[in-house]
Amino acid sequence: MISFAALFLSVILLQLSTGGVGPLDALSGLVLDFTTEEIGLLGSAHFLGFFIGCWWAPRLMGSVGHSRAFAAFTVTGAISLLSHMLLTDPTAWALMRIASGMCVAGCYTVIEAWLQAKVTNETRGRAMGVYRVVDMTGSLAAQLIISILEPASYVSYNILAILCCAAILPLTLTRATQPETPDAPRLRPMLAVAKSPLAVAAVVVAAVSSAAFRMVGPIYGQQVGLVIEQIAWFLAAFVLGGALAQFPAGWFADKYDRRRVLIWLSVAAMASCAITVASQDMGTAAVMLAAGLFGMTTFPIYSVAAAHAHDFAEDHERVELSAALMFFFAVGAIAAPWLASVLIDAYGPAALFSMIATAHLILVIFGVIRMRMRPSRRPRTRYVWAPRTSFVIGRLTGRERSRRD
Repeated sequence: MISFAALFLSVILLQLSTGGVGPLDALSGLVLDFTTEEIGLLGSAHFLGFFIGCWWAPRLMGSVGHSRAFAAFTVTGAISLLSHMLLTDPTAWALMRIASGMCVAGCYTVIEAWLQAKVTNETRGRAMGVYRVVDMTGSLAAQLIISILEPASYVSYNILAILCCAAILPLTLTRATQPETPDAPRLRPMLAVAKSPLAVAAVVVAAVSSAAFRMVGPIYGQQVGLVIEQIAWFLAAFVLGGALAQFPAGWFADKYDRRRVLIWLSVAAMASCAITVASQDMGTAAVMLAAGLFGMTTFPIYSVAAAHAHDFAEDHERVELSAALMFFFAVGAIAAPWLASVLIDAYGPAALFSMIATAHLILVIFGVIRMRMRPSRRPRTRYVWAPRTSFVIGRLTGRERSRRD
């Protein structure tokens, strides 16, 4: 585990940098008089870059190696951060967010490929457990860092760029030898559709929930009267709620029919959307608690959906299936922030949660239909908290999904 310290330190620094740029862009856009739709477009641009980075990173590693590929993606992200205050135009910022999305996906692909090459069956569970904790801790801290960064300030973006550059150091200076380059997973989106249409629908809904809230949530917070420091805690409450929900969600997903778990999570998500909207006039504490509840009901959906899809997969299909699910997550995440911003412009801040609740209602209806069409699969694979980080995450989680008797 000590040998992975450099990788985990790079993850923390990367999260602090790239995890903070989304809410900082939203708040800076408000200061610079960007329209709500233009701010939403920035979030969509990020996930477009994320998809490009997921596809390109394994191929770049094959050409130049892990360390150089990581450095290239990190520098791309740093350049995009430093460029923000040089050209304060929403179209230019959208291009910069594509670059930062590529940075996130590319760097995580390198880190996860490195982890996959170095873990053994004996250390895989511990390594993945620490990796998830490190990633979630960095994500939580990234939301809180927004409270000390001034929007639309070169200094703020410079701080994030410094953190991004610092992420290069642990990985490139480690004495550990670079692993051999893994084969890029073949991207077959229809494999996921063939294995479980419900899992695909749930992954898209998870993307709509997460991407819309993370990228447009600061606009909602500003419109319901939160100040910058409170918006940071508002986003952090969402992440913390999602982290706390993973263990009980996994217990239910392993004990009961996963389709029922998905349906009830979506019902709870609709209720949490209604509570969040109702709490906007009840004070800051109520808004924060509602954000945590929203995270608890929506965060586990991706992992439960992934587990359900893997119930129908053979061992040799798991990496490609994980990549296919990530593809559909990226598709949903690309569209969600822009659509949410358009609806907020037209109908007010509550429209964000109306959109998310509608997506979950569709998932509930589709889940009930699928339950009538196909019986539950036995034996089932093990539930795994699956980070939504790169197409190669399936290499790390695949062997954790051991078949049960």
